[in-house]
Amino acid sequence: MKFILTLVLFLSFYGSNAQKSTASKQISTFTIEAPQQKTSRKIWVYLPKNYSNSTKKYPVIYMHDGQNLFDVTTSYLGEWNVDETLDSINAQVIIIGIEHGGDKRIDELTPFKNEKYNGGNADNYLNFIVSTLKPHIDKSYRTKTNANNTALFGSSLGGLVSFYGALKYPKVFGKVGCFSPSFWFNRKEINELMKNTVTFKTKIYFMCGENEGDDDVIRDLNAIEYLVNTKRCECKMLNKKVIVKGGQHNEKLWREGFKKAYLWLF
Repeated sequence: MKFILTLVLFLSFYGSNAQKSTASKQISTFTIEAPQQKTSRKIWVYLPKNYSNSTKKYPVIYMHDGQNLFDVTTSYLGEWNVDETLDSINAQVIIIGIEHGGDKRIDELTPFKNEKYNGGNADNYLNFIVSTLKPHIDKSYRTKTNANNTALFGSSLGGLVSFYGALKYPKVFGKVGCFSPSFWFNRKEINELMKNTVTFKTKIYFMCGENEGDDDVIRDLNAIEYLVNTKRCECKMLNKKVIVKGGQHNEKLWREGFKKAYLWLF
């Protein structure tokens, strides 16, 4: 129920197998200390094809579950093909993929504790991104640092924490790719937080499939979209909602939706 089987299987899987790496030449990785979480994190970096021959600065998308974004050998049920997709359209953006914490994934991607599944340490995870990772990225690469050029993308619990990140750090994250968000995990708290938010200027691409397991994903997404629209004029066209016919809660859905989300947001 509620995709928990998928989540549990996903927790500690790092995809070691005999397949050949599919990561493009624009991909590199490094490890950085995350004092807010008392651990270190592996970070994946995608740079545009013309990065080394340019002096321009680029917007940045921070994405969760980094091991699922670029390489089939590290993914769980298939990668997102983010690098191939961006290469195919000559996208002018830097992607920062943050590997999830294995059996700590539920804990770090959920804002509040769930009565059944615990969790609730997203504040530390987001603080790591904002206070440690982003400064390092802005120092190491040519980035556009303002909120309008800084986005959070994620699916499932990653969609939940991306939306929460925009609420908590509106001056840092100006755009969000919110795929199949697991709002059910903290439904009451997120709705209350949204109701108590005075203004909400973040540009958001909501997306989910019509066959994600039950009706909660679409129902919760519609409820959040309604609350978002009460905080700003719909005429500003700051959010888009896509319900994919036949779409299921998996990498295939998110892989196929990534390009459209990127193009609409940027």
